[in-house]
Amino acid sequence: MDTNFIDEAIIEVRSGKGGDGMVHFRREKFEPRGGPDGGDGGRGGDVILEVDGSMRTLYNFRRLKRYHAPDGAPGGVSKRTGKSADPLVAQVPAGTLIYNDATGDLLGDLVDEGQRLVVAQGGRGGRGNIHFATARNQTPRMAEKGEPGQELTLRLGLKLIADIGVVGVPNAGKSTLLAALTNAKPKIAAYPFTTLQPNLGVAALDEETSLVLADIPGLIEGAHEGVGLGHDFLRHIQRTRVLIHLLDGMAEDPLADFAQINTELALFDPDLAEKPQVVALNKMDLPDVQARWPQLKAALIERGYQPLAVSAVSGENTRQLLGNAARALAEMPEEEVIEQIPVYRPEADPREFAVRREGEGWRVSGVSLERAAAMTYWEHAQSVRRFQRILQRLGVGEALREEGVEHGDTIYIGEYELEWQD
Repeated sequence: MDTNFIDEAIIEVRSGKGGDGMVHFRREKFEPRGGPDGGDGGRGGDVILEVDGSMRTLYNFRRLKRYHAPDGAPGGVSKRTGKSADPLVAQVPAGTLIYNDATGDLLGDLVDEGQRLVVAQGGRGGRGNIHFATARNQTPRMAEKGEPGQELTLRLGLKLIADIGVVGVPNAGKSTLLAALTNAKPKIAAYPFTTLQPNLGVAALDEETSLVLADIPGLIEGAHEGVGLGHDFLRHIQRTRVLIHLLDGMAEDPLADFAQINTELALFDPDLAEKPQVVALNKMDLPDVQARWPQLKAALIERGYQPLAVSAVSGENTRQLLGNAARALAEMPEEEVIEQIPVYRPEADPREFAVRREGEGWRVSGVSLERAAAMTYWEHAQSVRRFQRILQRLGVGEALREEGVEHGDTIYIGEYELEWQD
């Protein structure tokens, strides 16, 4: 069962019982022994979950936990069928996954406005005695009661759905940028973790095209291990298709921050690091940022990016940034339509690694670890120190010592060579 949710709730659902079929015989003035005419019961109500695009959380399901659909009406005389019950329709936000809590089975994934899923089918109505008459038994005193409804406990999990996610360190200006580009009204303040839940907004490119953007709460070092609510923050990004990577122009080292964020993405989920990124340096309304922009731009171009200088406060180049992100989104291949969304489920813990002897040195292998090494700016001392701390937190140093590493030995991680120093 997937656990990467930004919100979740457990509810009990019960569909309606079918109405009972009726045992009845015609009683007319000149037919004292009329034939059977008991009608069928009506069908019980279904329990249906339906996407409401205006909803953003599962709060209602934590307040109201039981959903019982009405029963069908019993059959009537003169072969009248009882009225079928109306379904009970509960509204859920887009991005809701529904699990059978007892078995862990994924029952459905609701992503589109108005999309519906019947989670519990109403019981069929019982048959009246008109169905049981035979040549030998022309006065059947039997019928069926309605079929019981289904009862089960559901686990609802919500995952963010947005075309473009805005990532960066805390206070890079993500919420301000979202407010400048969309109709969103996020909480904005100059202290860490102002945003604890993603803010969504709709940006209009033209009269026919709009995009859903989300500012992802700021990431810090160690986020992939849950530091600073890191797991919750990283989960928000999994359904976005393109990332706007917003750098804080007033940060001590924006390039080191850029490397840190990408490392955390890679360690949490290698697929996240593969998403297209549109890079922008924020706070160009400040003279100090304007002065350092040429050097930062050259460094990012050297690494294969085409960065843009923006100011979320003044609006400078924000529309161009949105256009660049929209083009990156348009260039992506169409997603394969399948019944279940492609949620990342690693075959093994992404933090796993192996150590083996290689020549006169040691080879440390692990998909996420090698990806983190490849995304480290080795020319920046802070980036190197961060990578060293990652090695320490993952237990690489302890594993090497157990294997007998000695001072001066060469450590190979991917295509990189490091020297072991105690």
